[in-house]
Amino acid sequence: MSDLKFVVSEFLEKNQILPIVVGVGSVIVLGTVVANCLWGRKSKKQVKKTLVDPNVKYPLPLIEREEISHDTRRFRFGLPSEEHILGLPIGQHIHLSAKIDDDLVIRAYTPVSSDEENGYVDLVIKVYFKNVHPKFPDGGKLSQYMNNMKLGDTIDVRGPSGRLQYTGKGTFLIKKLRKDPPVKVVVKKLNMIAGGTGITPMLQLVRHICRDANDPTELRLLFANQTEEDILLRDELEKYQSDHPNQFKLWYTIDRPGEGSLSYNERSLCNSFLFMRFPVLHRDLASVTC
Repeated sequence: MSDLKFVVSEFLEKNQILPIVVGVGSVIVLGTVVANCLWGRKSKKQVKKTLVDPNVKYPLPLIEREEISHDTRRFRFGLPSEEHILGLPIGQHIHLSAKIDDDLVIRAYTPVSSDEENGYVDLVIKVYFKNVHPKFPDGGKLSQYMNNMKLGDTIDVRGPSGRLQYTGKGTFLIKKLRKDPPVKVVVKKLNMIAGGTGITPMLQLVRHICRDANDPTELRLLFANQTEEDILLRDELEKYQSDHPNQFKLWYTIDRPGEGSLSYNERSLCNSFLFMRFPVLHRDLASVTC
């Protein structure tokens, strides 16, 4: 998942603009206006970047595949050399494309790896198998295609994409349209709501802020899943929560709680929970969801 919805009330009011759509997904409301967007930052390292031109497709080979759950996989694709990084700003996404049954299929994803890792890029993707969901009997074309890839097979990658960048210390650069000049917005607090593999862009932001001792931005994350077993990247998220208890707050909600899941919030309680834990009417606050 790569689509995020972003709200900065003060920015929208001052500039009198409507929500912008960036990426894939629907807009939701968190008390004010919410708009799709993605963020990132420029790498300061003088290293070799893979994504030199956002209009060029780069074929990357599959070098590793790991089964995380019954329907979720981690795909590792190799970069041109061990010295290369992907070159993707924090939170922005890439497009993967492949020719499937004579159709060009393109999907947007956010890596779980960062530019601190050289030589590879990792993607955590949910595989939508055919004949599982009655509304989508054919399943997901690209996710099933990737699940059937053999080691050494390549897939085309293009990017970076996104109209918003996070440059650190609560600072965002927002573009209403792709060719517009960016407008700087500074916040002190960030609400995040993620579902399933939508955690991947959130993790990039959590990781970046928590690793930066000079970034005081406060983070609140509500992570929704079907079951407790579906919670992805749980160990890393809880490690950041444990190491940064005053800066990063983490909650889960699950649709089908099992025995002993008393620490989780049921979906029916979500609205009251959000009002209690997630303030939305604050001039220095932004909210994102994926």
